[in-house]
Amino acid sequence: MIDAPSSKMAWAVLFLFASAQTPATAAKKFTDQQRRYWAFQKVVKPPLPAVKRRDWARNPIDAFILARLEEKGVQPNPPADKITLLRRASLDLIGLPPTPEEAQAFLADQSPDAFAKVVDRLLASPHYGERWGRHWLDLARYADSNGFKSDETRPNIWRYRDYVIQALNEDKPYDRFIREQIAGDELYPGDKNARIAVGFNRHFTEETNQPVIELRRQEILSDVTDTVGSVFLGMTFGCARCHDHKFDPILQKDYYRLQAFFANIREDDHRPLLSGEQLDIYKQQSAEWDKWTLQIRQEMRAITAPIAKARGNLYGERFSQGTRDALATAPEKRTPLQALLALKAMPQITYEDRVLLRDLKPDAKKRYSELAAELKKYESLEPPNPPEAQTIIDNGRVAPPTFTLAVGNWDAPLEEVQPGFLSILDASNPKIDPPEGLESTGRRTVLANWLADPRNPLTPRVMANRIWHYHFGRGLVASTSDFGVMGDRPTNAQLLDYLSAAFVEGGWSIKKMHRLIMLSNAYRESSNFQTQAAAVDPDNKLQWRYERHREEGEIIRDSMLFTSGKLNPKMGGPGVHPELPSGAAPARYGEWKVEKDPTEANRRSVYIFEKRVMVYPMFEAFDAPNPQDSCPRRFRTVIPSQALMLMNDGLMLQWSQALAGRVLNDSGLSTEQQVDRAFRIVVSREPNVRERQAVLEFLDSQSATVGERLSRNEKIPLPERLPEGMEPARAAAFVDFCHTLLSSNEFLYVN
Repeated sequence: MIDAPSSKMAWAVLFLFASAQTPATAAKKFTDQQRRYWAFQKVVKPPLPAVKRRDWARNPIDAFILARLEEKGVQPNPPADKITLLRRASLDLIGLPPTPEEAQAFLADQSPDAFAKVVDRLLASPHYGERWGRHWLDLARYADSNGFKSDETRPNIWRYRDYVIQALNEDKPYDRFIREQIAGDELYPGDKNARIAVGFNRHFTEETNQPVIELRRQEILSDVTDTVGSVFLGMTFGCARCHDHKFDPILQKDYYRLQAFFANIREDDHRPLLSGEQLDIYKQQSAEWDKWTLQIRQEMRAITAPIAKARGNLYGERFSQGTRDALATAPEKRTPLQALLALKAMPQITYEDRVLLRDLKPDAKKRYSELAAELKKYESLEPPNPPEAQTIIDNGRVAPPTFTLAVGNWDAPLEEVQPGFLSILDASNPKIDPPEGLESTGRRTVLANWLADPRNPLTPRVMANRIWHYHFGRGLVASTSDFGVMGDRPTNAQLLDYLSAAFVEGGWSIKKMHRLIMLSNAYRESSNFQTQAAAVDPDNKLQWRYERHREEGEIIRDSMLFTSGKLNPKMGGPGVHPELPSGAAPARYGEWKVEKDPTEANRRSVYIFEKRVMVYPMFEAFDAPNPQDSCPRRFRTVIPSQALMLMNDGLMLQWSQALAGRVLNDSGLSTEQQVDRAFRIVVSREPNVRERQAVLEFLDSQSATVGERLSRNEKIPLPERLPEGMEPARAAAFVDFCHTLLSSNEFLYVN
């Protein structure tokens, strides 16, 4: 263990070492190789390559894919059958399987644009935003709680989730989407959705009882800087926190120049979402209530103030010296940094009266109760709380200075820097003017406009690659948030540039990109294996087939609810709390109150309350990320707990019972037709002769087994609605069959 003097000596050495590096950093020049690096080159739309099989090249994407395949002597796969293609598109765009009626209609439509009509229908579905919103929420590290031990709820952060879903459903241009999330409050102050959007910068984890407020502030700034860099620019800025990036041309100065755009931000967790006449009425009612109750509230505060001050003074000794100095300074004399530190510290030394009442003397407590009763008489005058958003704002028009930090340590400042961009792209210090009429620096506006500039070579490439990644399971650049030297190289650089240029030309429309990709032959390929192609390209980087993959846990759950007939399609609102498996409830600080209304618990998975200290167990089993950090791509493992959950989870059994009840209560169906009906609902096709016979034999044998158990008065899962006149043993066997169907690879995987 290092003793205190040795620790101080170590920091001094590190500080001197970092200081000694400053002149070299300032004078550093980039090599020609760094300047020529592919990701930093201007996006130029390449011409279509010449190909031999022109009949296969349905659109420009196919030409670029086919050119690479022909170069390697590899043949693309034939197209997938119509049902496979329909399920692929439906799960891809809305995260739900097609209904039997949709499958029948698509099979019957023999027109050349039959699949294009399917794609357009799916893109117009409100479920599209719920499906693709989940992808963006992974990137934004969205959660409904703070994280750390206490993991307090963020009661209004769900409005950001709903904003993302709505923006995607509306096909909001991606450049506008960027601007709203970085600086919506500055650029569009009259747009309540834009104010909600800035919540992108509010999704950092937060240790609310951290006494070193300077450290807490620096950790938040680092989180925001790293996330903005990786999500929008596809670069790992975090490596430059302590020194110049070891691999990419990102200077330590660049890291803190980017961070300087956010130097003045603070949480705004009670941003009222009223405007116009509604806001005027609210202000008028508030002023009226305030006028009639001011004297009462002042006397109540006077009673509790001495206790509050004593508690605050006692607790405040935990704070760092800088924070104590900020709190001791009169508000009007605080520096911009002190103002931020004081704001961050105050919640720790602010107490509700109900807590302080316990320490009041009897006479004071009696008087307080009398005043509280008097105050209650004016309840009718107090306006109801308006809808609120949790977001961030700038704390005034002047930001505290930003410094490079020795080895990233908050209390070892080196050189002051101004807001700026990546030096390899633009080394200038941009001109920043505070916006008129707003208490804001205007810094984030400058950053937002630079990120959303079509001339920025990284932004369109990164997003075009992400869209490709979510369609195919792997991006043209596999490391979707790392376009740097240590990331993957593009498997088809010309195609990536074509998509990036087309993205900008199409008005930054994400839905146009979906259509372009999904109507290509590359997307329509079957998943069949080719021995010859695999010998040349074992990882399918050339896209000679569509890669089969398992769906995410959220989509598995949604699809099970949908096929069982239990999915509640209600959109938006606070996160819901479904039933948890026995023993999975979080500890004291992470309370989980199961919904009283079971239909609320059956809403889509994107609306499940997202705790940082506990990933919902079913999602965790199927590789959902923990929202501590931005997640650019999910990994797909195959582990025993997945099979065990599918076999034993209580909710899984309930959905199987509901599916069985849905099928068995379709009147007039023979046993064979019931089996066919279940197949059509779950996997969108009828069973073949061999499958049908196997199921019928299973139902006979399982009915006999279940009958013996019923004779021993054992409890057996039955359909939710047992058809009149049906043998319970036969119905229970059908539940088991439905359970098997829902657990099948054909249901869980996209072919």
